[in-house]
Amino acid sequence: CRAVSIQGSQMNSFGGKWALITGASSGLGLEFADLLAARKANLVLAARRQEPMEKLASDLRGKYGVDVLVEAIDLASPGAPKRLKSRLDARSVTIDILVNNAGYGLHGDFQETPTERTLDMIQLNITALTELTHLFGRDMAARQSGHILLVASLLAFQAVPGYAAYAATKAYVLALGEALHDELRPHGVVVTSLCPGHTATGFDAAAGATVSPLLRLLTMNARPVAASGIRALLQGKATVIAGLPNKMAAFSNRVTPRAMQRATMKRIMGS
Repeated sequence: CRAVSIQGSQMNSFGGKWALITGASSGLGLEFADLLAARKANLVLAARRQEPMEKLASDLRGKYGVDVLVEAIDLASPGAPKRLKSRLDARSVTIDILVNNAGYGLHGDFQETPTERTLDMIQLNITALTELTHLFGRDMAARQSGHILLVASLLAFQAVPGYAAYAATKAYVLALGEALHDELRPHGVVVTSLCPGHTATGFDAAAGATVSPLLRLLTMNARPVAASGIRALLQGKATVIAGLPNKMAAFSNRVTPRAMQRATMKRIMGS
């Protein structure tokens, strides 16, 4: 397949294109939706809860004059990504921008967490993300154009006691995204991995975690985190870490022993 330069596409507006945002009912999903709608992208919002997405869709239509579709779906259920793709194909909606944002964490001792909860998290954070990336990325590669944003985490850079399985899922997302950045680039598709640190969303409540005083000091608002991801996607970057302190933390992992990394993260995360 011929190599394609992405440099020109990086500067193109998202105007008139369709963006699929998963996990669009709260948190970073809301900010991704607003930022892309502001660039005149049409949106498909996908998450389990329909009511908050319907409200968001109405607000964005009125504010930006874009088309917004709502797809209420549990992406953690087996086969859900394929069902979502089929629904959009039936409506002749071609996805040009995929924001793989859906995911959640579990805080606590691995052995004390019910296996069913851990497997459900893995299904959403890894399996559904992988299937969505493959389904829509394949079409983008065939068209020689597209953008994919994968939401990983600062926790992807080291093992994290108390978030053992969650951190492992995000390490997978980061590794997958960086590899696909190189694999899909010759096909005209940009793949960017966004690595947020602790962000003011509903993550902690869903994970069953309390926020330590130190972690509270490092918390970022969702808007600048989402904006950094969209900006990096347009710039064609492989990876972006939101926030200078988080960049420094990730860099420090290159020079510190892994045992020290684990001890540090255990203290910061309040595990």
